[in-house]
Amino acid sequence: MPTLKLFVYGTLKRGYRNHRLLEGQQFIREAVTRPRYRLFDRGAYPCLVEDAEGGRAIRGELWSIDTKIVPVLDELEGVPHLFVRRDIAVVDFAGSVAAYFYNGDVSRYPDCGARWPGEGRKEINDG
Repeated sequence: MPTLKLFVYGTLKRGYRNHRLLEGQQFIREAVTRPRYRLFDRGAYPCLVEDAEGGRAIRGELWSIDTKIVPVLDELEGVPHLFVRRDIAVVDFAGSVAAYFYNGDVSRYPDCGARWPGEGRKEINDG
């Protein structure tokens, strides 16, 4: 079975509302990216963007997923209009890792810091 390594940082994380889509997939470990990215809070979900100069290390989870579920995840993430899936640099991981990057303007959204939800805010787990 072909697999894809996926870095998740929002609603797909364990304990959050869309994690059910990763049911049966292999959790590798908690992970952190190289400091090249920024995370913004859009309310119901976070927006990851690349920021080579002002970026920070983002905390999330690393998963090995069956490529058969990628179309389901792409649909959830609104690929290619809302998000795009591309490589991300994860600390202490030698292989290729993908993540969903926001494909829009984040200028009006608050910065989350290193993880979502940001400090003082908890997501409501609605399912």
